[in-house]
Amino acid sequence: MSTQDFERELRAIVGAERVLADEPLAAHTTFRIGGPAQWLVLPCSENEVAAIVNACEGAGVPWRVLGLGSNVLAPDGGLPGVTVKLAENFSAVEVLPGGLVRAQAGATNEAVAEAALAAGLAGYEFASGIPGTVGGAAIMNAGAYDGQFSDVAVEVRCLAPANRTGASGGDNPDGVGNKSGSGEAAEDAIVTLSAAEAAWGYRASRMMREGLVVLSATLQLAPDSPAAIRARMDDLRERRASKQPLEMPSAGSTFKRPEGHFAGALIQEAGCQGASVGGAQVSTKHAGFVVNTGDATAADVLALIAEVQRRVHEASGVTLEPEVRLWG
Repeated sequence: MSTQDFERELRAIVGAERVLADEPLAAHTTFRIGGPAQWLVLPCSENEVAAIVNACEGAGVPWRVLGLGSNVLAPDGGLPGVTVKLAENFSAVEVLPGGLVRAQAGATNEAVAEAALAAGLAGYEFASGIPGTVGGAAIMNAGAYDGQFSDVAVEVRCLAPANRTGASGGDNPDGVGNKSGSGEAAEDAIVTLSAAEAAWGYRASRMMREGLVVLSATLQLAPDSPAAIRARMDDLRERRASKQPLEMPSAGSTFKRPEGHFAGALIQEAGCQGASVGGAQVSTKHAGFVVNTGDATAADVLALIAEVQRRVHEASGVTLEPEVRLWG
């Protein structure tokens, strides 16, 4: 299939206005870094997501899934193939009987927390300031302030690509889909995983390991006073703003927490706070964040990450593992 024919197929699935060719990824990531996606596609339904993935699998075109890009470093040279964006175009939130809240993968954590607040439901306050989507939170088992996604999730609805070679969904994609070019893609399946089947761990899940695209998640929350919920959300927001460099582009915490340590403290002890490569800098406000001071490239960030890892290992013997997903 020619490039033109494949683009026509994408446009037939979602409409011409929701297929963006050569779209700069810097405009779709919180790092404000990244070259052009060959195609950025904006589906609005589960069927459209499945049809896009099936088209890619059938044509041997690589594909990835992006949410708000809040935990992603996109390459300077851009990406071939299809980037499926699940954000405001895929963001419905529904409050159900029995304290349940169902949210599509593109719904922001803040929007879900606000919907729960309006319904007098507590339990998602910890995530109200996490700058990403439900899809990303489900894949990474996002957590903050003694709470994590697995504490409240009861089930996750996913697309299971027939050719699972590393594609994943939400804000934290970890690979690309089929590149075989066989033209013989089998049927993709939409599956619902219970909390046990999701097999969450620290910043990990079955969805991440098996390349499942998160479509939605259902949360079990508990009744509480809206005033009490709001007070907790405001407190967490103030604590986050006082400690984290929210005023600068970044992808959140750059490194996972090493067992028995805090990444930020290790980085400080190794003398890395304030260190920079090009436009990338270890934040002077919180050493656990690499920030874009204005003109950082992905190459700058990668070089700074490597330098921090080297210096921390020399100083403490600890090897820091990136939490930000490194696309490439």
